Amino acid sequence: MSSGTLLVAAQAFSAADAAIVVDPISGTIVETNPAACRLLGRIREALAGSSVFELHPGQGAALVVFTDAVLTLGRHWTRSLAPNRPDEKPLRLEYAGARLEHDGRVLMAVTLIDLDERRRRDTSSEAELYIRDGIAEWRKVERFFRNVERENQLILRAAGEGVYGVNAEGTTTFVNPAAERMLGWSAEELVGRNMHSTVHHHHPDGSHYENDDCPIYAAFRDGAVHHVTDEVFWRKDGAPLWVEYTSTPIRDRGVVVGAVVVFRDIGQRREADEKLKAALAEVGALRERLELENAYLKEEIRQEGRHRGIIGKSAAIETTLRQVELVAPTDATVLITGESGTGKELIARAIHEASGRRERPMIRVNCAAIPRELFESEFFGHAKGAFTGALRDRVGRFELAHGGTLFLDEVGEIPLEQQGKLLRVLQEGQIERVGEERTRAVDVRVIAATNRDLEAEVRRGTFRRDLFFRLNVFPIHSAPLRERPEDIPLLVFHLLERPGRAHGATPLTLSERDMRRLIAYGWPGNVRELENVIERAVILARDGRLRVDLPDGAPPAPAAPRSSAALSAILSEDERRARDREAVVAALEASGGRVSGPGGAAERLGLRPTTLASRIKAMGIARPSAAARWADRRPDE
Repeated sequence: MSSGTLLVAAQAFSAADAAIVVDPISGTIVETNPAACRLLGRIREALAGSSVFELHPGQGAALVVFTDAVLTLGRHWTRSLAPNRPDEKPLRLEYAGARLEHDGRVLMAVTLIDLDERRRRDTSSEAELYIRDGIAEWRKVERFFRNVERENQLILRAAGEGVYGVNAEGTTTFVNPAAERMLGWSAEELVGRNMHSTVHHHHPDGSHYENDDCPIYAAFRDGAVHHVTDEVFWRKDGAPLWVEYTSTPIRDRGVVVGAVVVFRDIGQRREADEKLKAALAEVGALRERLELENAYLKEEIRQEGRHRGIIGKSAAIETTLRQVELVAPTDATVLITGESGTGKELIARAIHEASGRRERPMIRVNCAAIPRELFESEFFGHAKGAFTGALRDRVGRFELAHGGTLFLDEVGEIPLEQQGKLLRVLQEGQIERVGEERTRAVDVRVIAATNRDLEAEVRRGTFRRDLFFRLNVFPIHSAPLRERPEDIPLLVFHLLERPGRAHGATPLTLSERDMRRLIAYGWPGNVRELENVIERAVILARDGRLRVDLPDGAPPAPAAPRSSAALSAILSEDERRARDREAVVAALEASGGRVSGPGGAAERLGLRPTTLASRIKAMGIARPSAAARWADRRPDE
């Protein structure tokens, strides 16, 4: 179409307005004028021949309705369409369409009227009038605010949000009832006063709020709408009112003459948000605690290669089981002593499983494996950022064991400088995470174990006396395997029948000769060493016959028949028990009935006092009374 055709098609429209000519059948733009190119941000060659639907993506239905109305009525207008500029600048346009016929074709001429530009022209025109009229127009500003208040009185009274107006000097011009209720001021008290200095004078932290920093006042300078989501207005009684507000500038003939502020009380929402954050933090902490519990329990399962029960029928084992039954229902702190490999952890687990805390986990801590610098973090936890590498909050072992049992293995390895912190937690039942001032209460039953002589450590000054007394509420001694050889056959058969033992279809057998070798061996590694020997025997087994391979130092099996002297040294079980009883009675008589202490029966027999006491009770040996011992003392003693 020629430019002459465009003039004919757009003869009803001003040349200053943007105009395009569209073929309504194909939707093709057949012509456009320079004003339309500028408005739409495209060159003429890009517009002419393009589809009007591509110019209005997603607005096909509105285009069809508008086109149908123009062709049917001859003229029609709409403000529901918005073209897409290459720079995505939003446009507010009014489309005025007219039906045209040219060279036998039906066309549609559309004028695009920029509503914002029209408003700016109207504003400029009114500004010129304002300047000409001078001081008389200033009086209209006051009338304007009065009119705003009068014309919108019903809306202001019905609004649930607080609404107030201020002029360009920050003086309050009107206040609605909702604002009165929220701020505690009456409209009569606020109108005519500087609103910022009355309700917006300080930040939430108490620092002064300068007028120049106020977003409400900024609306006077930049003429823009300011929306603030979290700030404080101050009530008449001095209480803070957390609000969300929007400050919208008011113009009169193009001049900003004030602002209308709409605000709402978000106190309940902030409180709900804080509760939600606290709940989420609690959920996060609980999730982390459960994850750690799961990790610890998996580690315990992985490490728990031994049987779970306490196996044996010796007097020492029976004594231990009686002690477990006595102390398990209580929350008393237990100190388990004994050599490595005697099953101290099994005793601790038996106490936990028989206690009221069995529904919660027993958390094991190997005190010997914790570096000094990480002791507090490992036991009590730490807050995020407490030290280099603390990338998040960490739950300590005490918190993890809350409601359950904390098993402190190798407690004698805790550094002296850290023992006081452990003692304080045991006494007070409270912890503080590293880098956090908050005190947390913990309900933990503590069971400690050690292979050291803590009384000797106390005398040497390497273990705190008060911590020892705190741990040694209920002592249990785990007897070494060499002191209960009668338990070795039971342990061996239990280890051979343990679930998961893979030795093929052929049943495994152990000769009497090998069993005697196992009983005669000293077992410096105790049950742990016995377990390893049996494991090795299973691996070396041939044709269902176990091959016991004891370490160097084990009594070798004789290759030749025993001599009569050797045979006479072989004792039956009853003979061995009688011999042991005679040795205990002799030691008691030699020590005057004293079990412990220098020269006591335990020292003479090379046994621990607790072990000897258990044997005396199991053997039914009557000890002389204290009065009898005192009467039998020599004068020089």
